[in-house]
Amino acid sequence: MFCDLFLYRVSSLQKMRAGTEEAESSGYQRVVLKNASPHHYLKVRLVLEDESARVSAVNLKTFITSCLRSLFGEVGAALNVDVLKYDEETLTALLRVPSRGLVKLWSSLTLQGFYQNRACAFRVLQVSPFLLALTGNSRDLQLD
Repeated sequence: MFCDLFLYRVSSLQKMRAGTEEAESSGYQRVVLKNASPHHYLKVRLVLEDESARVSAVNLKTFITSCLRSLFGEVGAALNVDVLKYDEETLTALLRVPSRGLVKLWSSLTLQGFYQNRACAFRVLQVSPFLLALTGNSRDLQLD
């Protein structure tokens, strides 16, 4: 699970009971903020050696499962990965994975080198715990 650890200085003013003097005491408090998002979203592109080849959404899902199985065995294949959107023209997909399985999915995709005995590579374009963050890309923004 992804955790952000923040240490920050906490200072408080304590008034003395006896008079008007104020004493400042400082200490450190440890605060751990856990990622509350149950899922992460990945925008990936499959790059094939044969650019004319087409992969259906069902074949892509099967290929992703086989990538997980080849690296992590049956435990990896049991990871729940959803293909939310897939474009057969550009071979770009939007995937949803539980946050605890993000690293497993990412590593299994990037280490895969062949699809049906042809060289291939997955390119991870964007990753976010928020689906809305993947809707746009500031690098592709056209200003008028």
